[in-house]
Amino acid sequence: MDKQVLYQKYRPESFEEIFGQEHIIKVLKGSLEQGTTGHAYIFSGPRGTGKTTTARIFARALGCSSNDIVEMDAASNRKIEDVRALRESVLSLPFDSEKKVYILDEAHMLTKEAFNAFLKTLEEPPAHVVFILATTELDKIPITIASRCQIFNFRAPTQKLLKEMISKVVEREGYHIDEGALDLVAILGNGSYRDTQGVLQKLMSYSADKELTREEVESVTGAPRQTMIHELLTAINERNAEKALEIIHEAEANNTDPVIFLELLTRNIRSVLQIRFSPKRAAEIKEDLGEDQYLFLESLAKDKNNIHSALLSKILETYGKISSAFLKYAPIELAILEIIDNNE
Repeated sequence: MDKQVLYQKYRPESFEEIFGQEHIIKVLKGSLEQGTTGHAYIFSGPRGTGKTTTARIFARALGCSSNDIVEMDAASNRKIEDVRALRESVLSLPFDSEKKVYILDEAHMLTKEAFNAFLKTLEEPPAHVVFILATTELDKIPITIASRCQIFNFRAPTQKLLKEMISKVVEREGYHIDEGALDLVAILGNGSYRDTQGVLQKLMSYSADKELTREEVESVTGAPRQTMIHELLTAINERNAEKALEIIHEAEANNTDPVIFLELLTRNIRSVLQIRFSPKRAAEIKEDLGEDQYLFLESLAKDKNNIHSALLSKILETYGKISSAFLKYAPIELAILEIIDNNE
């Protein structure tokens, strides 16, 4: 495999290569075609969804050469002195383009004083300047700044989109991935193209025969076996506390990552409830999951016994307790035992 990391190697180079942000690309391309582009934009959304990449592509579409695309990390250049230097920089003309584009990554990290200084430039920018602020926390951008920008909200990718992306990368790298591994890598990507490619990178580096299996994903990432999650859900549904404790102990003994364990458990419980109450979501889940996985979850949804909203609520509360727990699996044990005990 090429030593270049996947997220760099497969970073989109054009609007057409960007996954899952069609609602944004359509507007940006339309403004370019009609000559109605603005002077300031905010690209907001979860990390790893293509905000900075889209900003670079948009800058090039505006006719900017690399000399006239200025990227600034607002997390490390967040003080008023940094913005004052930026204000002086924007006064200089582009090197060899009609426009000069400033991309401010992690823009919400600017200090209050820095935002105030930046506002003066944003109110009356030079005609040759375009600002693009990328942020994961739109609520931290002052309204005085946001009101002067066109705001685009980037969506976290669906499991289906992540699986499409994984499949394309795997094929181009000359590997083969089984359905179970494909599902798990997409889940562990946690709604981020970049993080998903990071998981895939580890898996490819681990694999000796270019055959990527779910067992390899579990080994590389510390994720639990799918059968373990199924057995635990069955034990909870049957109110079998002894069996539930055995499974949790096995996960702990195998050094299974407790956060990943809890995440997969949460996803399965949520899917059971969605299948039970929403035929539309059930159809979407069936499309995303393999046949065996869907049939198992559907059987729990039809049972209407101990897999319910109170269980999901209790499991969600547990996330915040793991990091501070002396025994990382203890909060998971406690949550499940409380649910079983309260229903006996």
